[in-house]
Amino acid sequence: MTVKQKNKRNVLGCIREHSPISRAEIAVKARISKPTVSLLVDELLKEKLVFEKGIGESSSQGGRRPIQLYFNEKAFFIVGTDIGGTKVKTIISDLGGNIIASSSFKTGQYLNSGLLRQISKEIDCLIERNGIDPGKVLGMGAGIPGITETEMGIVTEAPSLNWIRYPFIAEAKQIFPFPVYVDNDVNVAALGEQWLGNAKNKRNVLFIAVGTGIGSGIIIHNKLYRGASYAAGELGYMVTDKNDMNGDFTPVFHRYGYLESVAGGKAIGARLTKAVLGHPGHPLYEEAKEAELPGEMAFKLAKSGDKTALAVLDEAVGHLAYGIINAASLLNPEVIILGGGVFKSADMLLPKLKEIVNQYLPSPPELKISQLGENAGALGAVSLFLREHESIFKI
Repeated sequence: MTVKQKNKRNVLGCIREHSPISRAEIAVKARISKPTVSLLVDELLKEKLVFEKGIGESSSQGGRRPIQLYFNEKAFFIVGTDIGGTKVKTIISDLGGNIIASSSFKTGQYLNSGLLRQISKEIDCLIERNGIDPGKVLGMGAGIPGITETEMGIVTEAPSLNWIRYPFIAEAKQIFPFPVYVDNDVNVAALGEQWLGNAKNKRNVLFIAVGTGIGSGIIIHNKLYRGASYAAGELGYMVTDKNDMNGDFTPVFHRYGYLESVAGGKAIGARLTKAVLGHPGHPLYEEAKEAELPGEMAFKLAKSGDKTALAVLDEAVGHLAYGIINAASLLNPEVIILGGGVFKSADMLLPKLKEIVNQYLPSPPELKISQLGENAGALGAVSLFLREHESIFKI
Protein backbone atom coordinates (compact mmCIF):
# COMPACT_ATOMS: atom_id res chain seq x y z
CA MET A 1 0.00 0.00 0.00
CA THR A 2 1.40 3.42 -0.99
CA VAL A 3 1.60 6.41 1.38
CA LYS A 4 -1.20 8.06 -0.59
CA GLN A 5 -3.47 4.99 -0.29
CA LYS A 6 -2.76 4.77 3.44
CA ASN A 7 -3.56 8.48 3.90
CA LYS A 8 -6.73 8.14 1.84
CA ARG A 9 -7.90 5.21 3.98
CA ASN A 10 -7.13 7.22 7.13
CA VAL A 11 -9.05 10.26 5.88
CA LEU A 12 -12.06 8.11 4.94
CA GLY A 13 -11.85 6.32 8.30
CA CYS A 14 -11.81 9.67 10.07
CA ILE A 15 -14.90 10.88 8.20
CA ARG A 16 -16.60 7.55 8.82
CA GLU A 17 -15.96 7.64 12.55
CA HIS A 18 -16.44 11.34 13.29
CA SER A 19 -18.84 12.71 10.67
CA PRO A 20 -19.99 15.41 10.36
CA ILE A 21 -16.44 16.70 10.28
CA SER A 22 -14.59 19.52 8.50
CA ARG A 23 -11.39 19.26 6.45
CA ALA A 24 -9.48 21.19 9.13
CA GLU A 25 -10.66 18.77 11.86
CA ILE A 26 -9.60 15.78 9.71
CA ALA A 27 -6.10 17.26 9.34
CA VAL A 28 -5.78 17.49 13.14
CA LYS A 29 -7.23 14.04 13.92
CA ALA A 30 -5.43 12.15 11.11
CA ARG A 31 -2.20 14.18 11.47
CA ILE A 32 -2.08 14.87 7.75
CA SER A 33 -1.38 18.28 6.21
CA LYS A 34 -4.40 20.42 5.21
CA PRO A 35 -3.47 20.54 1.47
CA THR A 36 -3.15 16.71 1.38
CA VAL A 37 -6.49 16.30 3.19
CA SER A 38 -8.18 18.64 0.68
CA LEU A 39 -6.83 16.69 -2.31
CA LEU A 40 -7.89 13.34 -0.82
CA VAL A 41 -11.34 14.64 0.16
CA ASP A 42 -11.84 15.89 -3.42
CA GLU A 43 -11.07 12.38 -4.69
CA LEU A 44 -13.46 10.80 -2.19
CA LEU A 45 -16.19 13.25 -3.22
CA LYS A 46 -15.70 12.34 -6.91
CA GLU A 47 -15.90 8.64 -6.02
CA LYS A 48 -19.10 9.37 -4.04
CA LEU A 49 -17.65 7.74 -0.92
CA VAL A 50 -18.31 10.94 1.02
CA PHE A 51 -20.66 13.88 0.56
CA GLU A 52 -20.75 17.40 1.94
CA LYS A 53 -23.45 19.54 3.47
CA GLY A 54 -23.64 23.23 4.26
CA ILE A 55 -22.37 26.27 2.39
CA GLY A 56 -20.30 27.86 5.09
CA GLU A 57 -23.10 29.49 7.11
CA SER A 58 -22.23 32.21 9.59
CA SER A 59 -21.31 31.14 13.11
CA SER A 60 -22.43 32.95 16.27
CA GLN A 61 -19.13 34.88 16.21
CA GLY A 62 -19.84 36.09 12.71
CA GLY A 63 -17.30 33.84 10.97
CA ARG A 64 -18.19 31.25 8.35
CA ARG A 65 -18.80 27.69 9.45
CA PRO A 66 -16.73 25.13 7.53
CA ILE A 67 -18.49 22.73 5.16
CA GLN A 68 -19.17 19.44 6.89
CA LEU A 69 -18.24 16.07 5.38
CA TYR A 70 -20.27 12.87 5.79
CA PHE A 71 -19.48 9.23 5.04
CA ASN A 72 -21.70 7.76 2.31
CA GLU A 73 -22.79 4.50 3.94
CA LYS A 74 -24.79 3.54 0.85
CA ALA A 75 -21.79 3.68 -1.51
CA PHE A 76 -21.37 -0.12 -1.33
CA PHE A 77 -22.96 -3.15 0.32
CA ILE A 78 -21.78 -6.32 2.07
CA VAL A 79 -23.44 -9.68 2.65
CA GLY A 80 -23.34 -11.31 6.08
CA THR A 81 -24.51 -14.86 6.62
CA ASP A 82 -24.94 -16.63 9.95
CA ILE A 83 -25.00 -20.39 9.32
CA GLY A 84 -26.51 -22.23 12.28
CA GLY A 85 -27.40 -25.85 12.85
CA THR A 86 -31.11 -24.96 12.72
CA LYS A 87 -31.32 -21.79 10.61
CA VAL A 88 -29.28 -19.82 8.08
CA LYS A 89 -29.77 -16.05 8.27
CA THR A 90 -28.47 -13.84 5.46
CA ILE A 91 -28.43 -10.05 5.39
CA ILE A 92 -27.30 -7.32 3.05
CA SER A 93 -25.87 -4.39 4.98
CA ASP A 94 -24.57 -0.99 3.98
CA LEU A 95 -21.11 0.17 5.07
CA GLY A 96 -22.49 1.53 8.33
CA GLY A 97 -23.98 -1.78 9.43
CA ASN A 98 -27.58 -0.80 8.59
CA ILE A 99 -29.48 -3.89 7.44
CA ILE A 100 -31.00 -3.23 4.02
CA ALA A 101 -32.48 -6.69 3.48
CA SER A 102 -32.57 -10.06 5.19
CA SER A 103 -33.89 -13.59 4.75
CA SER A 104 -33.56 -16.98 6.40
CA PHE A 105 -34.20 -20.64 5.73
CA LYS A 106 -33.99 -23.93 7.65
CA THR A 107 -30.53 -25.45 7.48
CA GLY A 108 -31.64 -29.10 7.31
CA GLN A 109 -33.52 -28.62 4.03
CA TYR A 110 -30.35 -27.86 2.10
CA LEU A 111 -27.50 -29.56 4.01
CA ASN A 112 -27.25 -32.40 1.51
CA SER A 113 -28.33 -30.49 -1.59
CA GLY A 114 -25.95 -27.53 -1.44
CA LEU A 115 -26.14 -24.99 1.38
CA LEU A 116 -23.91 -22.39 -0.30
CA ARG A 117 -25.91 -22.55 -3.54
CA GLN A 118 -29.08 -21.82 -1.57
CA ILE A 119 -27.39 -18.85 0.13
CA SER A 120 -26.41 -17.59 -3.33
CA LYS A 121 -30.04 -17.83 -4.49
CA GLU A 122 -31.19 -15.95 -1.37
CA ILE A 123 -28.68 -13.17 -2.07
CA ASP A 124 -29.81 -12.87 -5.71
CA CYS A 125 -33.44 -12.56 -4.54
CA LEU A 126 -32.56 -9.91 -1.93
CA ILE A 127 -30.57 -7.89 -4.48
CA GLU A 128 -33.39 -7.98 -7.03
CA ARG A 129 -36.19 -7.33 -4.52
CA ASN A 130 -34.44 -4.30 -3.04
CA GLY A 131 -33.14 -2.78 -6.26
CA ILE A 132 -29.48 -3.09 -5.23
CA ASP A 133 -26.82 -2.73 -7.93
CA PRO A 134 -25.00 -6.13 -7.89
CA GLY A 135 -21.78 -4.33 -8.83
CA LYS A 136 -21.92 -2.48 -5.50
CA VAL A 137 -21.86 -5.69 -3.42
CA LEU A 138 -18.25 -5.92 -2.24
CA GLY A 139 -18.32 -9.44 -0.81
CA MET A 140 -19.49 -11.67 2.02
CA GLY A 141 -18.54 -12.74 5.53
CA ALA A 142 -19.82 -15.99 7.03
CA GLY A 143 -20.08 -17.39 10.56
CA ILE A 144 -19.97 -21.18 11.08
CA PRO A 145 -20.86 -23.19 14.22
CA GLY A 146 -17.53 -25.02 14.40
CA ILE A 147 -13.74 -24.80 14.39
CA THR A 148 -12.58 -22.98 11.27
CA GLU A 149 -9.09 -22.65 9.82
CA THR A 150 -9.56 -19.09 8.60
CA GLU A 151 -6.35 -18.82 6.56
CA MET A 152 -7.10 -21.98 4.58
CA GLY A 153 -10.86 -21.39 4.58
CA ILE A 154 -11.51 -24.92 5.85
CA VAL A 155 -14.16 -25.82 8.43
CA THR A 156 -12.27 -28.39 10.50
CA GLU A 157 -15.34 -29.63 12.31
CA ALA A 158 -18.93 -28.39 12.56
CA PRO A 159 -20.95 -31.22 14.17
CA SER A 160 -24.37 -29.60 13.71
CA LEU A 161 -23.71 -29.34 9.96
CA ASN A 162 -22.01 -32.75 9.65
CA TRP A 163 -18.97 -30.98 8.19
CA ILE A 164 -15.47 -32.36 8.70
CA ARG A 165 -12.56 -30.70 6.83
CA TYR A 166 -15.12 -28.95 4.62
CA PRO A 167 -13.38 -26.70 2.03
CA PHE A 168 -15.73 -23.73 2.56
CA ILE A 169 -13.78 -21.03 0.69
CA ALA A 170 -12.83 -23.31 -2.23
CA GLU A 171 -16.53 -24.14 -2.61
CA ALA A 172 -17.53 -20.47 -2.23
CA LYS A 173 -15.16 -19.42 -5.03
CA GLN A 174 -17.09 -21.69 -7.42
CA ILE A 175 -20.43 -20.12 -6.47
CA PHE A 176 -20.09 -16.44 -5.51
CA PRO A 177 -18.91 -13.63 -7.83
CA PHE A 178 -17.22 -11.77 -4.94
CA PRO A 179 -14.64 -12.50 -2.19
CA VAL A 180 -15.84 -14.48 0.84
CA TYR A 181 -14.36 -14.79 4.36
CA VAL A 182 -15.31 -17.31 7.03
CA ASP A 183 -14.79 -17.77 10.77
CA ASN A 184 -16.34 -19.42 13.82
CA ASP A 185 -19.80 -17.99 14.56
CA VAL A 186 -18.99 -16.80 18.10
CA ASN A 187 -15.76 -15.10 16.93
CA VAL A 188 -17.86 -13.35 14.32
CA ALA A 189 -20.48 -12.28 16.90
CA ALA A 190 -17.69 -10.80 19.05
CA LEU A 191 -16.58 -8.69 16.07
CA GLY A 192 -20.17 -7.55 15.53
CA GLU A 193 -20.56 -6.40 19.14
CA GLN A 194 -17.23 -4.56 18.98
CA TRP A 195 -18.21 -2.82 15.73
CA LEU A 196 -21.81 -1.84 16.51
CA GLY A 197 -22.87 -3.19 19.90
CA ASN A 198 -22.10 -3.13 23.60
CA ALA A 199 -18.34 -3.61 23.08
CA LYS A 200 -17.94 -0.54 20.84
CA ASN A 201 -14.62 1.29 21.38
CA LYS A 202 -13.34 -1.57 23.59
CA ARG A 203 -10.05 -3.23 22.62
CA ASN A 204 -10.21 -6.24 24.96
CA VAL A 205 -13.49 -8.12 24.72
CA LEU A 206 -14.87 -11.53 25.67
CA PHE A 207 -18.14 -12.54 24.00
CA ILE A 208 -19.81 -15.58 25.58
CA ALA A 209 -22.66 -17.32 23.74
CA VAL A 210 -24.83 -19.66 25.80
CA GLY A 211 -27.23 -21.74 23.73
CA THR A 212 -27.34 -25.52 23.43
CA GLY A 213 -23.55 -25.32 23.72
CA ILE A 214 -21.28 -22.64 25.17
CA GLY A 215 -18.56 -20.86 23.23
CA SER A 216 -16.71 -17.57 23.31
CA GLY A 217 -14.99 -15.09 21.02
CA ILE A 218 -11.85 -13.36 22.33
CA ILE A 219 -10.56 -9.97 21.17
CA ILE A 220 -7.16 -8.96 22.61
CA HIS A 221 -5.63 -5.56 21.79
CA ASN A 222 -8.26 -5.11 19.07
CA LYS A 223 -7.38 -8.42 17.35
CA LEU A 224 -9.37 -11.63 17.31
CA TYR A 225 -7.48 -14.35 19.18
CA ARG A 226 -8.02 -17.70 17.46
CA GLY A 227 -5.42 -19.91 19.16
CA ALA A 228 -2.81 -22.34 17.83
CA SER A 229 -5.36 -24.64 16.17
CA TYR A 230 -8.19 -22.09 15.74
CA ALA A 231 -9.97 -23.52 18.81
CA ALA A 232 -9.51 -20.65 21.29
CA GLY A 233 -12.60 -19.70 23.26
CA GLU A 234 -14.12 -23.19 23.64
CA LEU A 235 -15.41 -22.19 27.06
CA GLY A 236 -17.89 -25.07 27.08
CA TYR A 237 -15.03 -27.46 27.90
CA MET A 238 -14.17 -25.65 31.14
CA VAL A 239 -14.60 -27.74 34.30
CA THR A 240 -16.43 -25.93 37.11
CA ASP A 241 -16.90 -28.89 39.47
CA LYS A 242 -14.06 -31.44 39.67
CA ASN A 243 -16.03 -33.71 42.00
CA ASP A 244 -18.85 -34.04 39.47
CA MET A 245 -16.25 -34.63 36.75
CA ASN A 246 -14.69 -37.44 38.82
CA GLY A 247 -18.09 -39.07 39.32
CA ASP A 248 -20.36 -40.52 36.66
CA PHE A 249 -20.41 -37.39 34.48
CA THR A 250 -21.52 -37.88 30.88
CA PRO A 251 -21.74 -34.96 28.42
CA VAL A 252 -25.17 -33.79 27.27
CA PHE A 253 -24.13 -34.57 23.66
CA HIS A 254 -21.27 -36.67 22.26
CA ARG A 255 -17.99 -34.68 22.51
CA TYR A 256 -19.61 -31.78 24.39
CA GLY A 257 -17.69 -30.23 27.27
CA TYR A 258 -18.44 -30.08 31.00
CA LEU A 259 -19.69 -26.49 31.34
CA GLU A 260 -22.12 -26.71 28.43
CA SER A 261 -23.34 -30.06 29.82
CA VAL A 262 -24.37 -28.41 33.09
CA ALA A 263 -25.29 -24.85 32.06
CA GLY A 264 -26.24 -24.88 28.35
CA GLY A 265 -29.87 -24.67 27.21
CA LYS A 266 -30.17 -28.43 26.60
CA ALA A 267 -28.62 -29.17 30.03
CA ILE A 268 -31.06 -26.83 31.81
CA GLY A 269 -33.97 -28.70 30.20
CA ALA A 270 -32.50 -32.09 31.13
CA ARG A 271 -31.90 -31.05 34.75
CA LEU A 272 -35.38 -29.56 35.05
CA THR A 273 -36.89 -32.83 33.76
CA LYS A 274 -34.90 -34.86 36.29
CA ALA A 275 -35.89 -32.52 39.14
CA VAL A 276 -39.60 -32.59 38.19
CA LEU A 277 -39.55 -36.41 38.04
CA GLY A 278 -38.29 -36.34 41.63
CA HIS A 279 -41.47 -34.49 42.68
CA PRO A 280 -44.56 -36.53 41.64
CA GLY A 281 -46.85 -33.70 42.77
CA HIS A 282 -45.30 -31.19 40.33
CA PRO A 283 -47.76 -29.84 37.68
CA LEU A 284 -45.42 -30.96 34.88
CA TYR A 285 -44.73 -34.44 36.28
CA GLU A 286 -46.78 -36.28 33.63
CA GLU A 287 -45.32 -34.17 30.84
CA ALA A 288 -41.78 -34.88 32.08
CA LYS A 289 -42.53 -38.62 32.07
CA GLU A 290 -43.43 -38.41 28.36
CA ALA A 291 -40.48 -36.35 27.08
CA GLU A 292 -37.61 -34.12 28.16
CA LEU A 293 -38.73 -30.59 29.02
CA PRO A 294 -37.14 -27.74 27.00
CA GLY A 295 -34.73 -25.33 28.69
CA GLU A 296 -37.12 -22.43 28.03
CA MET A 297 -39.63 -24.08 30.38
CA ALA A 298 -37.27 -23.55 33.34
CA PHE A 299 -37.37 -19.78 32.80
CA LYS A 300 -41.12 -19.75 32.32
CA LEU A 301 -41.69 -21.69 35.55
CA ALA A 302 -39.11 -19.66 37.49
CA LYS A 303 -40.92 -16.43 36.59
CA SER A 304 -44.03 -17.78 38.30
CA GLY A 305 -41.96 -18.65 41.42
CA ASP A 306 -41.66 -22.42 40.84
CA LYS A 307 -39.07 -23.59 43.42
CA THR A 308 -37.91 -26.59 41.37
CA ALA A 309 -37.15 -24.42 38.33
CA LEU A 310 -35.49 -21.72 40.47
CA ALA A 311 -33.15 -24.32 42.00
CA VAL A 312 -32.20 -25.63 38.52
CA LEU A 313 -31.46 -22.11 37.25
CA ASP A 314 -29.50 -21.23 40.40
CA GLU A 315 -27.22 -24.20 39.79
CA ALA A 316 -26.73 -23.31 36.10
CA VAL A 317 -25.98 -19.66 36.96
CA GLY A 318 -23.41 -20.78 39.55
CA HIS A 319 -21.54 -22.85 36.96
CA LEU A 320 -21.69 -20.02 34.41
CA ALA A 321 -20.40 -17.55 36.98
CA TYR A 322 -17.40 -19.76 37.82
CA GLY A 323 -16.66 -20.13 34.11
CA ILE A 324 -16.77 -16.36 33.69
CA ILE A 325 -14.53 -15.84 36.74
CA ASN A 326 -11.92 -18.26 35.36
CA ALA A 327 -11.97 -16.71 31.88
CA ALA A 328 -11.87 -13.13 33.20
CA SER A 329 -8.98 -13.97 35.56
CA LEU A 330 -6.96 -15.18 32.58
CA LEU A 331 -7.91 -12.58 29.96
CA ASN A 332 -8.77 -9.44 31.98
CA PRO A 333 -11.23 -8.08 29.36
CA GLU A 334 -12.74 -4.60 29.59
CA VAL A 335 -16.18 -6.01 28.94
CA ILE A 336 -17.85 -9.41 28.77
CA ILE A 337 -20.80 -9.59 26.38
CA LEU A 338 -23.35 -12.35 27.02
CA GLY A 339 -25.42 -13.66 24.13
CA GLY A 340 -27.13 -16.78 22.80
CA GLY A 341 -30.59 -18.25 23.37
CA VAL A 342 -30.24 -18.70 27.15
CA PHE A 343 -29.64 -14.96 27.60
CA LYS A 344 -33.01 -14.10 26.11
CA SER A 345 -33.96 -14.42 29.78
CA ALA A 346 -31.12 -12.14 30.89
CA ASP A 347 -33.27 -10.35 33.48
CA MET A 348 -33.38 -13.58 35.50
CA LEU A 349 -29.70 -14.44 35.15
CA LEU A 350 -27.69 -11.21 35.12
CA PRO A 351 -28.17 -9.96 38.71
CA LYS A 352 -27.06 -13.27 40.25
CA LEU A 353 -24.19 -13.62 37.77
CA LYS A 354 -22.91 -10.13 38.62
CA GLU A 355 -23.22 -10.84 42.33
CA ILE A 356 -21.04 -13.98 42.14
CA VAL A 357 -18.50 -12.58 39.65
CA ASN A 358 -18.02 -9.33 41.60
CA GLN A 359 -17.56 -11.31 44.81
CA TYR A 360 -14.61 -13.33 43.51
CA LEU A 361 -12.82 -11.04 41.05
CA PRO A 362 -10.54 -8.25 42.33
CA SER A 363 -11.02 -6.26 39.10
CA PRO A 364 -14.37 -7.36 37.64
CA PRO A 365 -15.13 -6.41 34.01
CA GLU A 366 -18.43 -4.97 32.87
CA LEU A 367 -21.02 -7.67 32.19
CA LYS A 368 -23.42 -6.69 29.41
CA ILE A 369 -26.06 -8.41 27.32
CA SER A 370 -25.52 -8.54 23.53
CA GLN A 371 -26.94 -5.38 21.98
CA LEU A 372 -27.23 -6.92 18.52
CA GLY A 373 -29.15 -9.99 19.74
CA GLU A 374 -30.18 -12.28 16.89
CA ASN A 375 -28.35 -10.06 14.38
CA ALA A 376 -24.97 -10.39 16.13
CA GLY A 377 -23.87 -13.27 13.89
CA ALA A 378 -24.92 -11.78 10.55
CA LEU A 379 -23.66 -8.25 11.34
CA GLY A 380 -20.50 -9.77 12.79
CA ALA A 381 -19.99 -11.55 9.47
CA VAL A 382 -20.19 -8.16 7.73
CA SER A 383 -17.61 -6.85 10.22
CA LEU A 384 -15.39 -9.87 9.48
CA PHE A 385 -15.40 -8.96 5.79
CA LEU A 386 -14.55 -5.31 6.53
CA ARG A 387 -11.65 -6.39 8.76
CA GLU A 388 -10.18 -9.08 6.52
CA HIS A 389 -10.65 -7.68 3.01
CA GLU A 390 -7.97 -5.30 1.77
CA SER A 391 -9.92 -2.24 0.73
CA ILE A 392 -10.25 1.44 1.53
CA PHE A 393 -13.08 0.48 3.92
CA LYS A 394 -10.94 -1.84 6.07
CA ILE A 395 -11.71 -1.34 9.76
